[in-house]
Amino acid sequence: MNWFEGIVAVFMSPLFYKLTITSALPLIFASLGAVYSEITGVSNIALEGIMKMGAFVAIVFTLITGNPWIGLIFALISGVLMAALHAYVSIEWSANQVVSATALVLIAEGLVGVLMPPIFGHEGSTNFFPKLPLIRIPGLKEVPFIGDIFGELSVFFYFAVIAIFVSWFVIYKTPLGLRMRAVGENPKAADTLGVNVKKIRYFGVLMSGFLGALGGAYLSIGEMGQFDDKMPSGKGFIAIAAMILGNWNPVGAMFATLLFGAAEAMNVQLQSMLSLPSEVKALLNLLPFVITIIVVGGFIGKTRSPAASGVPYEKE
Repeated sequence: MNWFEGIVAVFMSPLFYKLTITSALPLIFASLGAVYSEITGVSNIALEGIMKMGAFVAIVFTLITGNPWIGLIFALISGVLMAALHAYVSIEWSANQVVSATALVLIAEGLVGVLMPPIFGHEGSTNFFPKLPLIRIPGLKEVPFIGDIFGELSVFFYFAVIAIFVSWFVIYKTPLGLRMRAVGENPKAADTLGVNVKKIRYFGVLMSGFLGALGGAYLSIGEMGQFDDKMPSGKGFIAIAAMILGNWNPVGAMFATLLFGAAEAMNVQLQSMLSLPSEVKALLNLLPFVITIIVVGGFIGKTRSPAASGVPYEKE
């Protein structure tokens, strides 16, 4: 099979579309989190670290309790706590948000590296543990093609659908969403109108931690059933690129993450179908990151970020 036949076969396979969805799931959660933070005026590139900590904590508490649902709860708590630290130094101290977020990424890397050996006895990958369940829709599984894609998916898929709808509704159809967008565009004017800028920004950043940790938890207790110290392998940064491509909109971010998910699915499918040298496989593994560079380079001037994103606000 040559390259052309391989690519055609990929697009004709329902597995490609299922892999696109599953590859996009952690990106969807993290990109939604980035939307919440950015539209309230706080840049949060710590999502990579938040996802890593979420994945790690989820598997640790699954090990301790034997229940992945409890692992998920503690993962979400860890994400909110990390985001709270970023929010505090960014909002209360008016610290450089990029520096603060970068520090959190390094803290997550360090904590995982220190805690892996005493908890699991070794570095690298953990053993396999229970995952959150797959949801099977009766009857749909038997439908040709469509059933192969949607007939049986992780419960995280339904979390993602709910998160996208709720995020879009909150941001564009509620008074809270109006305040969030106002704070992200002109915090001084919002403050003059009686909006509590600090509270709104705290809410946005904490939501980014909650959703980022949800994406990280998917990697360990939703997809793999184990933790690997390479997680999330740059997915936090790709999620930020998806947010930019999606123009700081939850629905736009969703479509952007599906693009990156398709790149990952294409990589997996081509490597399984074609006999490729190791050098070509290595290049294919870079495909999502190459797309990230192209997207950011090509669209960053064509999309418009919230005017006050990344700018500390100090009340006069």
